[in-house]
Amino acid sequence: MDGMAHRPDRRKGALEVICGSMFSGKTEELIRRLRRADIARQQVAVFKPVLDKRYDESSIVSHDDSKLGSTAVKSAAEIIRLAGEATVVGVDEAQFFDDGLPQVCTQLANEGRRVIAAGLDLDYLGKPFGPMPVLLALADFVTKVHAVCMHCGDLAHHSYRITDDKPLVLVGEKESYIALCRACYNQAGTQAAGHS
Repeated sequence: MDGMAHRPDRRKGALEVICGSMFSGKTEELIRRLRRADIARQQVAVFKPVLDKRYDESSIVSHDDSKLGSTAVKSAAEIIRLAGEATVVGVDEAQFFDDGLPQVCTQLANEGRRVIAAGLDLDYLGKPFGPMPVLLALADFVTKVHAVCMHCGDLAHHSYRITDDKPLVLVGEKESYIALCRACYNQAGTQAAGHS
């Protein structure tokens, strides 16, 4: 037990994951946490995948137009190199990253950093999305946020694609997706199957 004695100079790292459907406030919650860290004068670094250019190429932006500067990267491995001395590392749109993201987040947390990753837990087919399942399994803290079902007003946790586009990754907004609860999502899927 002597080797595990408390060392007050050592930072405690952690991995926090914020997940949910489209329009559930994931990025808004990520921005809120990162701004609080900035207010506390902690060094913050924010990253997003280069393919997310919906609102801004150099910022993460929530649906309510909250904005925070970020660095767009092509791969999760770049985060390690670009995080520098940041004690808080934010990652938005985690589902679009490669499978190396969980290892990168774990490495940063093991170095004593607070890592906060936000992303869709399910794709439009209702299946676990990209590296999110592994991130959720490794997380010290998980926050699941919900949207409002666009059909019945209940809590929604599915992103339903309203276009006929078939690729798994389709970066879009209200022109491409709506949020639905489980019952309305299943009903919409049954109706869509009946029309095909």
